[in-house]
Amino acid sequence: MSPEARIQELTSQLNYYNDQYYQHSQSVVDDFTFDKLLEELQALESQHPNLKRPDSPTARVGGTISKEFATVYHRFPMLSLGNTYNETDLIEFDNRVRKGLNGEAYEYICEQKFDGVALSMTYENGILVQGATRGDGVRGDDITHNIRTIRTMPLKVGGREEGDEGEKREEGLSPSSSSSLFSPSSLPPLFEVRGEGFLPLAEFERINKEREDIGEPLLANPRNAASGAFKQQDSAAVAKRRLDCFIYSFLSDEPVFQTHEESLLTLAGWGFNISPTWRKCADIEAVKAYIAEWDTKRFTLPLNTDGIVIKVNRYDQQRELGYTAKSPRWAIAYKFKAAAAATTLNSITYQVGRTGAVTPVAHLSPVLLAGTVVKRASLHNANEIARLGVMLGDTVFVEKGGEIIPKITGVDLGKRPESAHAIAYPTECPACGTSLVRKEDDKGAAQAHFYCTNEKHCPPQRQARFEHFIQRRAMNIESLGEGKIELLIDRGLVEEPADLYDLTNEKLLGLEKTYPATSIVRADGTEEPGKARTVKFGQKTVDNILTAIERSKAQPFGNVLFAMGIRYVGSTTADRLVDYFGSLDALMAVPLETLAGVPDVGPRIAESAFAWFQDEDNRRYVERLRAAGLQLVSEKKVVALESDSLAGKTFLYTGTFANFSREAIEERIAANGGKLLSGVSKKLNFLIVGENAGPSKVAKAQQLNVPMLSEDEFIAMLG
Repeated sequence: MSPEARIQELTSQLNYYNDQYYQHSQSVVDDFTFDKLLEELQALESQHPNLKRPDSPTARVGGTISKEFATVYHRFPMLSLGNTYNETDLIEFDNRVRKGLNGEAYEYICEQKFDGVALSMTYENGILVQGATRGDGVRGDDITHNIRTIRTMPLKVGGREEGDEGEKREEGLSPSSSSSLFSPSSLPPLFEVRGEGFLPLAEFERINKEREDIGEPLLANPRNAASGAFKQQDSAAVAKRRLDCFIYSFLSDEPVFQTHEESLLTLAGWGFNISPTWRKCADIEAVKAYIAEWDTKRFTLPLNTDGIVIKVNRYDQQRELGYTAKSPRWAIAYKFKAAAAATTLNSITYQVGRTGAVTPVAHLSPVLLAGTVVKRASLHNANEIARLGVMLGDTVFVEKGGEIIPKITGVDLGKRPESAHAIAYPTECPACGTSLVRKEDDKGAAQAHFYCTNEKHCPPQRQARFEHFIQRRAMNIESLGEGKIELLIDRGLVEEPADLYDLTNEKLLGLEKTYPATSIVRADGTEEPGKARTVKFGQKTVDNILTAIERSKAQPFGNVLFAMGIRYVGSTTADRLVDYFGSLDALMAVPLETLAGVPDVGPRIAESAFAWFQDEDNRRYVERLRAAGLQLVSEKKVVALESDSLAGKTFLYTGTFANFSREAIEERIAANGGKLLSGVSKKLNFLIVGENAGPSKVAKAQQLNVPMLSEDEFIAMLG
């Protein structure tokens, strides 16, 4: 048999064994036989790499090394969900759905909200071609090689007979469906599935037992362990973690399914790993019953889950309900009440952020909370300390309600010791000694935070500006992490981020510093020791730094604007300003009134950005960035302003038009000063109605007395 024929035979044979084992829980061959066949295939592929198939089972064991992860722009944004913690909010959500659908009948699908890593997988002609992380929702990391190590993830879709659901459901967890499953032959040429990547609890315990045996520090929790594993550069190391993924969503350019239920059943039939815990619910009362059932039952699952996701079942109704800027209106996440624990507040340290805000952090006696040993908790600000009435030495209640750093929620006054003493909030910056001030909000009231005003020379603020500048959503200079910025500042090599572009091999090579261990003074006077750390710049480190700095010059203008660190200008606002003005010179030249008139910017952001660009030091800083070769002009298509005939008016369109495509009508609205809304509401001024208009949009517009325009009437408004 030729090598090509044998590779084809082994690939198909091993994929069949994998499918039977992971999808049907059937061991067709013993492990020894499987491993020998896999070794034979690996040897043949090594000798004939051009014959390796895209769905080769050898991808499951990894071995690909990624020097860095390419950025993937999601074809469909990966939005977050609105959250609720009580039944009142849940009922309000149901009322909004009913109102949005004008009383039309609807039903829900309930799914577990797994605590893992959101992933996106793209298939072309049934072959897995790309796997990516969620990232910021618009762009993520290409981790295809690591995704392929997930043994329950189909590398190629197919192999099931039509009508065979092939699901191992727990009795009573999900309804049967009369919907016929789509056969693999009906696959769209390009589609995407999304799911939650996770480290099973059993694997987490196994790994920690091994680490304990060899004296390595234990992993903190399964979620962080999974996140770290997916970002490993060696896919063979990822494969050893035995990660898994539950699929919960299907997307394609053209509608394939009529309901979410139909998609879940069909995806299971195609071989995707669908959690058997979902359920179709006829109404909100059935949803509440499902939530009550899983409030304690969730602890029997093989992974952590912190809530329930509720989705409208029918896709046409989902499209009708639409989206807000950040989340869909047809779905919501019900979060279970956070786990709580009691422990002792030993001391407080104060951290200075990039904006100068001084934040108190409580240091606690270690306590196990929701699977993690907690030693720190947020106290937020001086107002929160006063509200809680907390004192050093108190027994406090700590919750981990979806926050990275747990928070203190109360004090057990019955256990307050005689040695407890009040917390004196500092009046000077703990880092530079500058007097702290309390700024006023728009209404003249004192804000909750105290601020250090020494923004250009306060060490933590300066270092935080560098960390903001080099982060992924900004200039993406990842090689400068892990204390390297701190060393560059200590050596006087950099004062502001523009100095990074003056660094050379001669300035960096051989830099080294050992930072002493820091300790925490406890309430009883004892100290908790820290660990010393050494930062060292060898030739490889220097090469990586200089390469990353040079590569950052290609970051788009939106990233550069965000990296500048203008207060209130986040990445989304930066992109909006870039789209509107097209270049930094145009942005810097506009008056405050024009800046405040940019859609979704508003006076607070406008005033902050305008003042920032008026500062002479900031203008000098901008010119240094320009001289370094950073991108200060947008590569995006800038819509030329034609007139202000639509200024101050909001529009939405429905149907098809003789003179405009969807993109063209949106461009004409923007070019003439109008604003496009995402749905029919009281804020809508005009609904442009074309051929085959959506009846629900028209009905809702009539109900709200929103004026409707024909295509000719819209053209007339343009003048």
